[in-house]
Amino acid sequence: MSNVNPMPKEEGLDHTLSLAREGYLYIPNRRHSFNSNIFETRLLGKKAICMGGKEAAELFYDEEKFMRQGAAPNRVLQTLFGAKGVQTLDGADHKHRKEMFMALMSQEGIKDLINLTRNEWESAIAKWEDMDEVVLYEEVQEILCRAACGWAGVPIQEDEIQARTKEFGSLFESVAAIGPNHWLGRAARNNIERWISGLVEEVRNNKLNPPENTALHQFSWHRDATGNLLDAEVVAVEVVNIIRPIVAIAIFINFTALAIHQYPEEKVKLQSSDQKYTEMFVQEIRRFYPFFPLVAARVKKDFIWNGYKFDVGTLTLLDLYGTNHDPTIWDNPDLFNPERFSEWDGGRYSFIPQGGGEYHSGHRCPGEWITVEVMKAVVDQLINQMEFEVPEQDLSFSLVNMPSIPASKFVINHVKKK
Repeated sequence: MSNVNPMPKEEGLDHTLSLAREGYLYIPNRRHSFNSNIFETRLLGKKAICMGGKEAAELFYDEEKFMRQGAAPNRVLQTLFGAKGVQTLDGADHKHRKEMFMALMSQEGIKDLINLTRNEWESAIAKWEDMDEVVLYEEVQEILCRAACGWAGVPIQEDEIQARTKEFGSLFESVAAIGPNHWLGRAARNNIERWISGLVEEVRNNKLNPPENTALHQFSWHRDATGNLLDAEVVAVEVVNIIRPIVAIAIFINFTALAIHQYPEEKVKLQSSDQKYTEMFVQEIRRFYPFFPLVAARVKKDFIWNGYKFDVGTLTLLDLYGTNHDPTIWDNPDLFNPERFSEWDGGRYSFIPQGGGEYHSGHRCPGEWITVEVMKAVVDQLINQMEFEVPEQDLSFSLVNMPSIPASKFVINHVKKK
């Protein structure tokens, strides 16, 4: 084919270890060295295509060209996503399942979650006042686990909250781990799914009656496109897909506290500005700091794009972190500057910390709205509702470790309610 160009290619038998060693920078490093937003490599012994940037993101979310089925490695399914969850579906099945999630994302529903989060945070402040030091990352995970379970209609006992929090945290902390930590994540996934599957059976047997507007109730009685109830195990996966991402907001909140500490001028602006600036600040946290490094899909059918051939079945990775730091999209991308969002056009393919595309019909994370609103509520707590000190500690964070958080997990002390 005369109109097909050779794709820049990373030489070597396999580069899976390079991906593990370089983390968030694996794709950006090669985009830079190849001077190309697309290149070919080999991962897990097979050909893979890596790409980044706005045009690449728009291509990646074209459902005529890419599919999610079979894209996520088994280690991701066994920890982060769960088997047969919405992230693994395509076409009409995906759209039907996605509507189940979107039904929970009303303004009133999100407001309920924010109120739960505020209440849990205020209770935590009272506890923190009596503690010598507070490891914010761990404490925030528990706050969010309590709030998320309450919002999802999942009953959780006080004596099990710490263990369940660690299990939910392990789902996203163990994805890239090797050895025992990864197996702990798999065990946590199995434990949580067994627990919630049992709750689903109780709902269906009228032994448990969660509020009708909650995920546990809605998902337990949801019917697929053929009119059948979902298997209890699949319902459990999807309920976890509500709770787990909310607990994972602890990563962004850790970076929120870090930014308030390291950019004191931002604290002054947040104290004196309206909600618009708070939202700009939150969006810049999501753009600037690492969260998900990449997302995966497989080529659905042979096609040519920008002169490059994509063969059916080829694993394709989209660079999330690198796209959010792309100098062709963002001015001075390595500068923390919330003001950049004062003129942001809301582009679905240029700002993709939790993925891109359309909310309702595509694969963009519906929980993105929740993330932003929870973070805004926490900014208010950190700035206006409490006082604290930040002792000397290691606040560095790695772009190799996935997920990345400050090394000290952000320790605070001398906490007082304002």
